[in-house]
Parts: sequence; structure tokens; C-alpha cells
Amino acid sequence: MPKNALVVMRYGPYSAIGLSVEYRTFRLEGMQAVLAEDGHKVILEKTEDWNVVELVVNGEVVFQCNIKDLEFGGDGKLDPLCKEARRAVLNAY
Repeated sequence: MPKNALVVMRYGPYSAIGLSVEYRTFRLEGMQAVLAEDGHKVILEKTEDWNVVELVVNGEVVFQCNIKDLEFGGDGKLDPLCKEARRAVLNAY
């Protein structure tokens, strides 16, 4: 996939530490940073599916994970899921 791809990041609500179920983007910051560093434009899109993160490139889901498995905040460089997501976007058609 060439640089400057448009990546739609779909994310669902989740419950953190017993709090109410809400849409939160704190766990998405690292993944957004990693993709932006590669020159991709990331658009956030809410979905009704709980605990999910999906990356969509050219209408195809290229990566999916549980939002609770992502590291909270940070730059994403040490998060193995962010590295896997980066590879999935780079290998997308």
C-alpha cells in the first residue's frame, strides 16, 4: 500500500475499570500515531460492536483486535498490536 493511504479506524464502546460502557479513544492514540508516522490519514468511526477495533483500507477490513488489548495512551512504538496493525495496512491492496 502506498503512503498516504486513507485508513478508517472503526472502534466500539468498552467498559474500563468497572466504569460505564462508553466510546473512548485513549487506547487508540498509539495506533493512530504509528499510522500517522507512516503518512496515512486516519479517520475515526464509531461502531456498535463492543470492544472492537477494525482498520479498513479501500473498503476491506485489514486488521481487527479487542480495544482492551491495546496499550493505554503512548506512541504505540512498543505495542505489538500497533506493529501488527501497521504491517496489515502496509500490506493492504
